[in-house]
Amino acid sequence: MHTLSNLSPEVRQYLLVTGNYWAFTLTDGALRMLVVLHFHGLGYSPLEIAALFLFYEFFGVVTNLVGGWLGAHLGLNRTMNLGLGLQVLALLMLTVPAAMLTVPWVMAAQALSGIAKDLNKMSAKSSIKLLVADGQQGTLYHWVALLTGSKNALKGVGFFLGGALLALLGFSGAVLAMAAVLALIWLGSLATLKKDLGKAKSKPKFRDLLSKSRAINILSAARLFLFGARDVWFVVALPVYLASTFGWDFWLVGGFLAVWVIGYGIVQSFAPYFTGKRRGQVPDGRAAFGWALSLAGLPAAIALGLDTGLSAQAVLIGGLLLFGALFAVNSSLHSYLIVSYAKEDGVSLDVGFYYMSNALGRLLGTLLSGWVFQAYGLTACLWVSSLFVLLAALISLGLPKVR
Repeated sequence: MHTLSNLSPEVRQYLLVTGNYWAFTLTDGALRMLVVLHFHGLGYSPLEIAALFLFYEFFGVVTNLVGGWLGAHLGLNRTMNLGLGLQVLALLMLTVPAAMLTVPWVMAAQALSGIAKDLNKMSAKSSIKLLVADGQQGTLYHWVALLTGSKNALKGVGFFLGGALLALLGFSGAVLAMAAVLALIWLGSLATLKKDLGKAKSKPKFRDLLSKSRAINILSAARLFLFGARDVWFVVALPVYLASTFGWDFWLVGGFLAVWVIGYGIVQSFAPYFTGKRRGQVPDGRAAFGWALSLAGLPAAIALGLDTGLSAQAVLIGGLLLFGALFAVNSSLHSYLIVSYAKEDGVSLDVGFYYMSNALGRLLGTLLSGWVFQAYGLTACLWVSSLFVLLAALISLGLPKVR
């Protein structure tokens, strides 16, 4: 406690924001794995499982757009705490008896979880802009990379946690345990998070939701296709393929995806070192184009490998590891650029608009993941992924070339 009291107020707030984000991310990753594995075990088709996440992704699109406006009006502390509270409610909705766990009910709970997730993420990412002194772009990139990387590493832990809790406690017991722990964290956040963080000096009007910045609009379009490229095979197709084709059980599927996402998060944390920090440089539009182009052919290469006589497990696992590393650098680089491009006054408006595109990409990827996999198989999902990454790279050509 003495060490914490000696830290600057900005660093203490950063730690609080990060702690909230970490706690939320654990439950979000675990809930995603719980829903996929539980309903696959009940005999739901890949397209039906994808439909369970439809409202989660759709309301993420709406929340990022409106949430940025709310953050500028109410303060980021309030939007972050609202996200935590809604996640507790979403988890409690899934503790009902099994007979009540119908598709519409689960979709409604996922809608609340989607709203909660994007309120929490938008608040955390926007807060960093306000806690780093203007002009310190290297420090800003470092803090954003740490927040983003640690979040994804913990999301991977959440995947493993979801598989483990499902095996140990069953579906209802797992979500009830997570709701209880997150409720305690929510109460602590209500008491400690700084008031009025991120509240805009001049109140933005509702028409200000759409970004007027060309750089942010281009980056948002690139982000849409980048995350659509990941989720088109990762959300539904991959875990179902691992369980049905390789015969992996809940522990193995959850554990493998957990390790993948943890590694992905670790690479994100070190992304500044891969993109020029040692030379004293911060990335620009050229870096976004180059890193996206380096990723574009990889999913297609995995698809070709699966159609040969090579070991499907070796091709898929090896390809996944390389995809995760390259995607992590791309994602971290984008996360820095949006915070850097955003205006300081009302920062949540720009960040919210950008993450609206992120959520729209996830929505598109999730729907395609279920439909394309069910109709054409995993290799078709991988070809779509390559096309989406290529589009993200081409769009990135329009980003500013010099900071």
